[in-house]
Formats: sequence, C-alpha cells, structure tokens
Amino acid sequence: MFIQTLCNLFLKLLLLAIVFPSLASADNAYPNRAVRLVIPFATGGSNDIVGRFIADQLQKRLGEPFVVDNRGGAGGTLGTDLVAKSKPDGYTLLLISTPHTANASLYKKLSYSPIKDFSPIARLGTAPQVISVYPGLPVKTLPELIAYVKARPGQVNFVSSGVGSSQHLVSEMFASQAGLQLVHVPYKGAGAALADVAAGHAQISIGTILQGLSLIKADRLRPLAVSGNKRQPVLPDVPTATEVGLKGYDADNWWGILAPAGTPPEVIQKLSTTIADILAKPETIKKLADESATVAYLGPEEFGKFMESESQKWAQLIKNLKIQPE
Repeated sequence: MFIQTLCNLFLKLLLLAIVFPSLASADNAYPNRAVRLVIPFATGGSNDIVGRFIADQLQKRLGEPFVVDNRGGAGGTLGTDLVAKSKPDGYTLLLISTPHTANASLYKKLSYSPIKDFSPIARLGTAPQVISVYPGLPVKTLPELIAYVKARPGQVNFVSSGVGSSQHLVSEMFASQAGLQLVHVPYKGAGAALADVAAGHAQISIGTILQGLSLIKADRLRPLAVSGNKRQPVLPDVPTATEVGLKGYDADNWWGILAPAGTPPEVIQKLSTTIADILAKPETIKKLADESATVAYLGPEEFGKFMESESQKWAQLIKNLKIQPE
C-alpha cells in the first residue's frame, strides 16, 4: 500500500508538471533574459522618450535588460506587425500611442488587428498638444494664424512624423475645426519634422509639448495654444485653444504597452503591476509633469476598453475627412 501510495503521488506530481509547466516559470521566473520593447516610430519623438524611460525603469525593477528597438515606417504599422507576429511569451512588447487605434481605419489591408492581435498591459500617460509655428511667421496668436492661413488657402503647410501619426491626426482635426486648407508634409520621424519647422523649411507643428519643449525654450518654435481645457505649468503664458476661440479642440496624445495576443496572463499582470508601481513614484510623476504629460495608468481590462473607444473616435474622423495613406 505504501509503495502504491507513493506511485500515485508521483503520478499526480508528474501530471501537474505536464499540464501546468508554466506555473513556476511564467510569473516568478519572468523575465530571465532580455526583453525587447519595440517602438514603431523613429527616435526623437514622444513615443521614443516615454518608451525609453519606461524600459529603463522596468530593467531596474525586474533585473533583466529591456532593449528598445525603434522600427519606424508606414505610420507605425511595420513595427506593430512585427510584434503581432512575435511569440507570445512576454519577451517582445510594443509601445503604442494614439495612431495604433486609428490604423485599422487608415490601412484597409492591415495585416493585423490593432485590438484582437494584442494583449493590453497598461496605459502609461497622456499629454496635450501644442500648436507651434516657425518664429519667422508673422503671427503671434492662434487667431492670427487662422486668419493668415485663410488668406492663403493651400499655401501653408504642417508637418507630422508620418501619415496616420498622432501629429497628422491632431493637425487634421485642427484644420477641420478651424476651417483651414493646410498642406500636409509627412516626415519619417518627429525629430526631423520639428527641426524643419525650427529652421523655417515648414510653417506649423502640432504635437505634444513633450516633443517640442526644448525648441520652444530655445525660442526656435513659437507656441500659440495648447489643447485641452487648462493651461500647462511648463508653458503658463500659452493659452488653451478654447480660450482664444477654438472651442472643443481636445486632442491629447496617450501611450501604452501591449504584448502579442496569447501572452500568459501571469506575465501580463506582472508587467502591469510593475508599471503601476513605476507610475506611482513621485519621480515619475515629476518627470512627466516637467514635460507637461500626466500619469494616467489603466490596467489591462480598462486599457482594452479605452482602445476600443479610441478606435471608434478616430474611425469617424478619418471617414469624415477621407484621410488615406500616401
């Protein structure tokens, strides 16, 4: 009987090891090697700034390298497709922002589903947009800019980091609400786009304060207004668009982290909990606040619902304005 009992116990333990091989490794041992964080845009933009900060903090807390891999192109779809097709083991993650939820409406033959092919981990934060111009442009207020453009339909341009990027979408929203005919000049990254406005090769930039703050402080960009319903501490003298007549221009950008669909829930939860801890730290809150971004954590379930609502919002704008990839 004793031998039979031992044999039965051994068989049960063996069965548990076969059926639940990941219980010991998926959570407690994760990560046990380098993790790749794909940023589907070029270096220099807000996605890159936020992504590298989070990767560094995750590395410090989880004890393994979190390596940033910038894979720009096609409005963020190239890098996103790479992650969608990666092994769902938690070792390839994706940093996303507003364009992720717009791409299904922009690209009719998208090779992945922005919602179904990913497991949400966490939303990180949000940031208002700042409408800026080349300092040599003869305008000093938003109403002056609007009047200047209306007198020159189709002659004034705005830059973006690519078709379908957050800069592109919020700029089209601005042009639509203000009744302007602007020319879109897409670049391969936000850094190059902003540099050309600062040099006078282009006229208007609409992007997060996080992107353009250093150029604004150096007087190489002239800020005219910010989106949202309140002024920002880092630009206290810059009014909101609503204050100067453009009501309802609420176009905040946001960032989040995803994993390929099918990633073990234990891994998703460990990453999300760790990110929540990072975002709750005073130094993180201050770092984002210094750049006029706000911590806005959402866990996996809430973040998934948020992405679905964003998809619907941008689908309507894209349909109304007939925006198409170039």
